[in-house]
Amino acid sequence: MVLYILVYNNYTMTNLLISDIDTKCVTSGGNAVKTCADALVEVLQELGTDNIFGYPGASILSIYNALSSKKNIRHVLVRHEQAAVHAAEGYARVSGKTGVALVTSGPGFTNTITGIANAYADSTPLVVLAGDVHASNNKGKIFQRVDIQSMTKTCAKKTYILSAKDDIKQIIKEGFQVANSEGKGPVVVALPRNILESKYSAKITKEIHKKKKLPIKDSDLDKVVKLMLNAKAPLILLGGGAVCASSNVKKLVSKTKIPVISTLMGIGTFPSSDKYYLGMIGINGSYQANAAIDNADFILALGVSFSDRSTRKKIDFGKKAKIVSVNLKQIYRNFELEIPSDINLFLEGLLFKLTNVPKYTDWYSKLKLIKEETVVKKDYTASLASSDVLKTIYEHTKEYEPIVVTDVGQHQIITAQFFNFNKPKKFITSGGLGTMGFGLPASIGVQLAKPDSLVINITGDGSFQMNLQELATCREHNIPIKIIIMNNGSLGMVRQMQEKIYNNLYQVEMSNPDFAKISEAYDLYAIKVRKPDELVPALEKIISHNGTALLDISIDSVEEI
Repeated sequence: MVLYILVYNNYTMTNLLISDIDTKCVTSGGNAVKTCADALVEVLQELGTDNIFGYPGASILSIYNALSSKKNIRHVLVRHEQAAVHAAEGYARVSGKTGVALVTSGPGFTNTITGIANAYADSTPLVVLAGDVHASNNKGKIFQRVDIQSMTKTCAKKTYILSAKDDIKQIIKEGFQVANSEGKGPVVVALPRNILESKYSAKITKEIHKKKKLPIKDSDLDKVVKLMLNAKAPLILLGGGAVCASSNVKKLVSKTKIPVISTLMGIGTFPSSDKYYLGMIGINGSYQANAAIDNADFILALGVSFSDRSTRKKIDFGKKAKIVSVNLKQIYRNFELEIPSDINLFLEGLLFKLTNVPKYTDWYSKLKLIKEETVVKKDYTASLASSDVLKTIYEHTKEYEPIVVTDVGQHQIITAQFFNFNKPKKFITSGGLGTMGFGLPASIGVQLAKPDSLVINITGDGSFQMNLQELATCREHNIPIKIIIMNNGSLGMVRQMQEKIYNNLYQVEMSNPDFAKISEAYDLYAIKVRKPDELVPALEKIISHNGTALLDISIDSVEEI
């Protein structure tokens, strides 16, 4: 009797799901009819999408049905929707393409919010395709109905709610354009199930025009040239918006010999090992870079958002300097000049106009003295300190020119400080939102975008546990990332702030599982490091391993950055 009831309920549930589908739109006389879901997949192909990160559910099964026959679009089944968006962001950050995530309605979509907010904070172009309930079910309590548009008002560039009057191809094309236009970021497209399953008919309602690049005013270029030539202590400050202008940045420094500093997101835009690079600025920046800001009389800021973590106390930031900000997204600060422009376009104009640049001899002498004042102190006694560990990792991996993806915490800042990133898009991190759990799924996206590169995920024990279920994704797709856990048994950054600000410790120590055994449960290779002499041999083993490999390193639990 019990068995009969269970079978009956399952049968009833299945029929309830099928009853929602207009089967006439799926087949007609034995021949498939093109649905809006089919049209959606077609336009994704036209736009060059080759990877989609997603998790299926009832409202988007029509899309999965359409994807099943497409050999040139790879779908990567993640284990959590937040991870789908982080993976799409990692993919977008290094490939230069628009990342695409596909999720179902209700909790499928709500699980993406952190990922969307992260991409918005770091200006990464994404399109998140979100299933939605039947378009007419917009009132009352409906299963898996959430207000997608209201939820994304503050964390997405634009949200589209597809209606029966819209052409789905046009909406998707426009969404890609918006995601990649000035101030790049995530776009969400809500896809009601009944519309996806309905017959597709083209109904273009408006022509999509690509926005033209803003022309640079000749007078603005002249002002910048004058400020630069009259300066005695100039600096070039690089933010995340300058990453795609790396080549022209190098030309500018070669021509002017002006020292370079960067934000966390700008790391790698200019070679970290170059003699003109002074380091990262901000709360966790280098003494030399921050002191240079305090003494500069002119700062050319390229693609910088001027967040509080970078500027420290905004009122004191570059208080002796005249600041010129060049950015597609205006900052609206009291700068000497703010130029809304593509960075490459601006630099091409500036390089053309610059002649007879002074040598800034006194400025270099002052910077040399500042460098000599820099003292690295160690007030810990552990045999495995994270700074030493990360230096060792850098020295033994630099020949591969790896792409390093971090999570958020002490390991993130020490990686930024001790690794030399000499090319753009080699350092991928969560900057604006500071999202723990970003690293592992983002590494998956990075590796799929750059399959021939060594991809290293440097993470903390706290961050790793936020999305460790994605080890299953790594195993299923044989993704050969190398995961290095800086395991200090605590939330290190939080602990450090508690000690400094509150003279107290509360709820920051963690009883961790055996990460190697967890990896082995997913049938993945793992090694533990507990002594200094174990580190290099273990590194060599995981790098040479053909597949995902995890290295669990026990480090000092009281180290500060």
